[in-house]
Amino acid sequence: MDIPVLSSEEWQEKLMRLPRRGVGNVTAFFEHRMGGICRDPRHLLVPLDDHMVHRGDAVFESLAFRNGAIVQLDAHMERMMHSAERLSLAPPCPWEELRETALAVAKAGGEPYGGLKILLGRGCGGLGVDPGECPVSSLYMVATKGTPLPGSFWEKGISAARSSVPAKQPWIAQIKSTNYLANAMMAREAGSLGVSMTFSFDEQGFLAEAAVANVGMVDGRGRLLIPEFRCALPGTTAILAEEIASSFMPVMHADITEGQLKTASEILVFGTTPECVAVTRYGGSPVGGGVPGPVAKKLRPMLHEALLKTATPFMRV
Repeated sequence: MDIPVLSSEEWQEKLMRLPRRGVGNVTAFFEHRMGGICRDPRHLLVPLDDHMVHRGDAVFESLAFRNGAIVQLDAHMERMMHSAERLSLAPPCPWEELRETALAVAKAGGEPYGGLKILLGRGCGGLGVDPGECPVSSLYMVATKGTPLPGSFWEKGISAARSSVPAKQPWIAQIKSTNYLANAMMAREAGSLGVSMTFSFDEQGFLAEAAVANVGMVDGRGRLLIPEFRCALPGTTAILAEEIASSFMPVMHADITEGQLKTASEILVFGTTPECVAVTRYGGSPVGGGVPGPVAKKLRPMLHEALLKTATPFMRV
């Protein structure tokens, strides 16, 4: 097979012409090595020798912004610091500078509604496994535009089923790393099952989490039960939802079996995008009355208001 050897100029020219699905939603991005923000998504590239790419040696956070303000910015920063500390990974700049850069990237994107991805990696240096190959960590941020979910999303609720993918082990579940293979498998599985999402369970048969969200249930005693954050990532939205729900009902962490889940009067999913949405069908059967229950209807608007009220603005709308 005759494979051409391209010159640097030919390579770059062809690279800029390659079709890339999804770049149309990118409004701005930042790379620490470049020391600047760019709005042309064709240049949104990560070096192959960054250990983030070929080893998954990195952490990340996915944030949302609404009405020109980043939701739970400081909570996400705190969790990223925790994840990075677990990996002995320090950013290439002070944490406060990282926070300010996040606001600057969101502002440069010029969209009041969308998302922001922050990725902190081991950095470039080689194709081995030793982190010592990388003298300086890497930092990338990507702002994307989006549209609000329709009200029917919460009015109708979503469907879920048990995942065949086991929950992550506790030591890795507490780190929001870029190694999301299990999460990706769960998302693919949900599509094949024809449900919105699947839930993982640990080796003892206890509920853990969804692919990119936390799960809770309302039991027959009117308590909101949320799985222990043992084999599940502590979600910033779930933690805030706990605080709000505790103002009007008992809330506790507990080990939840699938049997208990199937007897729940309500199943709730907490996450950056869905905020608080009811699962109206689980495993093919209706949950409660097959429609969002009273807790979902009460908690979601309270949570939404709190998220907006505490968001950090980056532009006037």
